[in-house]
Amino acid sequence: MEDKNSCNEDSDEEVDNTSHAESSLMLKVCRKSLIESKMNLEVQHEDPRSAVSSVKSFEELNLEPRILQGIYATGFKRPSKIQGTALPLLLAEPPQNLIAQSQSGTGKTVAFVVAMLSRVDTKLNYPQVLCMLPTYELAIQTAEVIAQIAWLRLDIRLILAVSGELVDFGENLKEHIVVGTPGTILDWGLKLRVIDLKKIRIFILDEADVMISEGHRDISIRIHKELSSKCQMLFFSATYDKEIMSFAQFIISKANLIRLPREQESLSNVRQHYVRCRSIEEKLQAVQNVFQISTGQAIIFCHTRKTAAWLAEKMHANGYPVAMLTGDLMVGQRLKVLDYFRSGLRKMLITTNVLARGIDVEDVTVVINFDLPIDGKGNADCETYLHRIGRTGRFGKNGIALNIIDSEKAMNVCRTIEDHYKKPIKELKLNNFDEITKSEY
Repeated sequence: MEDKNSCNEDSDEEVDNTSHAESSLMLKVCRKSLIESKMNLEVQHEDPRSAVSSVKSFEELNLEPRILQGIYATGFKRPSKIQGTALPLLLAEPPQNLIAQSQSGTGKTVAFVVAMLSRVDTKLNYPQVLCMLPTYELAIQTAEVIAQIAWLRLDIRLILAVSGELVDFGENLKEHIVVGTPGTILDWGLKLRVIDLKKIRIFILDEADVMISEGHRDISIRIHKELSSKCQMLFFSATYDKEIMSFAQFIISKANLIRLPREQESLSNVRQHYVRCRSIEEKLQAVQNVFQISTGQAIIFCHTRKTAAWLAEKMHANGYPVAMLTGDLMVGQRLKVLDYFRSGLRKMLITTNVLARGIDVEDVTVVINFDLPIDGKGNADCETYLHRIGRTGRFGKNGIALNIIDSEKAMNVCRTIEDHYKKPIKELKLNNFDEITKSEY
């Protein structure tokens, strides 16, 4: 299957560089409830004269009654912040393009699903909506959300364009909505010609940072070029770095922009500390100290699988039951480990960057960087650091990040991160972690 269980690694160092696509999948699968973001959103209208206001109820959107019932049937009572902000733009006439950023779990998928269902003309028996995602599993999940909201709209038909779904050359698809992965959509649109891309009314890229930063960029551009200039373009993602945002704005003309203010990306509700250790044994002691003091759950990030395995073995040997998750596990195996952690049967989860973007557990109050994140050149990886410590401080709660420093190089990395986000990282003494318990609530 396309892009399934992919993982680019440096086998010599066993660095666990799992793809953004995989992490995004795991985050969505593992989440059990909507995160109600307390963060503000910046809205930049392409044409200030046609700006629309956000809404506080779904009734204000004048949705087709069956779609409104479908939303309520999924458990939503009122729009989340991203939904209330984005939906008036998505449903405006004439259609407007949008690049949107919001925290994971805040309801972005429901927002664009409502938009796509509202744009379908069931009198026209051909594809009108094209939604592209980086993995098979994410396509399946999005299709499930569509089915949930459209359960009363039996006149709207959907087809999955994923590996294993077969169509004949030149076949005229009659489904209104196509949800799929890049390779299959490219084949269906440009090779088999079963989708007339010029007739697509609304084109959606979910996990847009993945779709235009990894191996899918060329495919996204090729498909984009085939679309009509009147096609509504929607990009959704939890994160955009500066380069990706610039590229997104380049390929989507006249786009409205919704994003988190830069200062809110720095997670002000997470207190950041570091502790100096002289050896790996002292690093182990630091982790055990957290285990003894913290009342919540913790995630420990290691740079390599080898280190993660060593730490898990030592913790078990010393009587500390922990779970371990690394990129060599299949997605199904990872989900089992995460379910075990989510249930509270394990207080600590030892992992690598495979979970830097990939898990929301309400009781995670501490994130430990056993190894600080660095890039391939050994420099501070500030974006990965942000995503790692973002595993705590979720659901509007406070959290703490503890960085274990075992060398001057690690200290320099820590200072670089501190300077980058303009947030203090304060020192804790190895045998005095009282600050952790003060920071949890």
